[in-house]
Amino acid sequence: MNETLEYRSPRDSDGHGTHTASIAAGRYVFPASTMGYAKGMAAGMAPKARLAVYKVCWNAGCYDSDILAAFDAAVADGVDVVSLSVGGVVVPYHLDVIAVGAFGASEAGVFVSASAGNGGPGGLTVTNVAPWVTTVGAGTIDRDFPADVMLGNGKVISGVSVYGGPGLTPGRLYPLVYAGSDGYSSSLCLEDSLDPKSVRGKIVVCDRGVNSRAAKGQVVKKAGGVGMILTNGPFDGEGLVADCHVLPATSVGAAGGDEIRRYISLASELRSPASATIIFKGTRVGIKPAPKVASFSARGPNPESPEILKPDVIAPGLNILAAWPNTVAPSGVPSDERRTEFNILSGTSMACPHVSGLAALLKAAHPDWSPAAIRSALITTAYTLDKRGGPILDESTGNVSSVFDYGAGHVHPEKAINPGLIYDISTYDYVDFLCNSNYTAHNIKVITRKGADCSGAKRAGHAGNLNYPSLSAVFQQYGREHMSTHFIRTVTNVGDPNSVYKLTIAPPPGTLVTVQPDTLAFRRLAQKLNFLVRVQTTAVKLSPGSSTVKSGSIVWSDGKHTVTSPLVVTMQQPL
Repeated sequence: MNETLEYRSPRDSDGHGTHTASIAAGRYVFPASTMGYAKGMAAGMAPKARLAVYKVCWNAGCYDSDILAAFDAAVADGVDVVSLSVGGVVVPYHLDVIAVGAFGASEAGVFVSASAGNGGPGGLTVTNVAPWVTTVGAGTIDRDFPADVMLGNGKVISGVSVYGGPGLTPGRLYPLVYAGSDGYSSSLCLEDSLDPKSVRGKIVVCDRGVNSRAAKGQVVKKAGGVGMILTNGPFDGEGLVADCHVLPATSVGAAGGDEIRRYISLASELRSPASATIIFKGTRVGIKPAPKVASFSARGPNPESPEILKPDVIAPGLNILAAWPNTVAPSGVPSDERRTEFNILSGTSMACPHVSGLAALLKAAHPDWSPAAIRSALITTAYTLDKRGGPILDESTGNVSSVFDYGAGHVHPEKAINPGLIYDISTYDYVDFLCNSNYTAHNIKVITRKGADCSGAKRAGHAGNLNYPSLSAVFQQYGREHMSTHFIRTVTNVGDPNSVYKLTIAPPPGTLVTVQPDTLAFRRLAQKLNFLVRVQTTAVKLSPGSSTVKSGSIVWSDGKHTVTSPLVVTMQQPL
């Protein structure tokens, strides 16, 4: 390790740790802003919580040994919550050090939240999928930083930016050039790929990918460009992330990028030079619709355990203002001399500590709750409608999003503190789940750090019978016409001592769902009652290797509390 670049202590030399820690537990600060954007009062989710930081990531990467040691140290230190804005690829749990460390923490009564990953919007991208971890995807908030592109032909293309330096001259149009006319590396504005002769004094269009978004701006600036327009590729869709650029710059969606490139090529055919400017509009609040699922947020289905719906929930993760160290530039570009106390970042790394802070608040309100109880409260009270009252949309496409995008929905802190019923899970239940997921006794021992007994697991039936608040059925269509499965669930009363919960079923289209009993009558607090869910479905026409997904819900309500479980049915046609 190079001690001139990083510290042999938990001190942050990168910015990521400061940002995520302050989201979870930052104290109230006024005034807070980044380069004049997002002005106001800043606070973490649990401002009075105490914070312990364990460094597991270095410039060379995040080591398995450090991750395990940090989990064990945190548990030994008596923490209540572990917040982990780190993730890798999905592997079986006994090979996944985060899953192993989190199992030990969960067994010790420590709630573990982890980021779902930023591999969206494609499917099967979600990481940190163990059922003893709360997996958090990212949603947008109703605040925006518009920075629009005005083209020489009068067209306006909306974009976003938190550039805070001297702007472009108002009312003046600048020559516009697409760096990609010189080849692949210049299209991405990679280091030393731009010819100063062709970009000097111009606004340069760069494609997203390979190097960081802010680094592209530095490349343009070094070559003499006066501004940059960063365009999404088809995969990024319309999801926009605001950055603290080193020169006047904005990010536009895939469709806007196509339109700008078309305008440039048409202008060159007509021999009339293309021109544009960027208009920075500051901070806008009250944006509708919100929340949306952030384009980058990793999506299900769960690649390792399809019967466990992941991500569990989404939380704010786009353009989040939080604390920043005074040794790191807000752009993260080494040559950037600017310093700021706050920075605006995006990622499931930012969403995860929102849930960690909420878990601390729930643990303070209910010291006797297990990690599974806290997760259950967050899942069963989450919402799936945006501020307009319509279904939550997917930022990347503008279409309605699905359970694989947001899990149970967006967290709802006020409701989670009083959920009525919880789905609790013990360490033994997780062991049964691993047995029924065909893990060997040896591999289970790697996860649980003690001998595993799978003899009782058959009583649990199948892996889907883990007492998880969401329900996911996967059917393989081996030429069978009719298929069915069942789930057994146990709920614990944490609402009113005498309460009667009635059932509402919204079956996934094309399925028959029955629940017995359809009424749960509780006589005391902490009383547990069981119910059985049967899901029946009929084969659908699918090409080999393809699948179809339908979702619905099971809702218990006593008139005061509403306890919602997502129900997902996947039909797969084997190859």
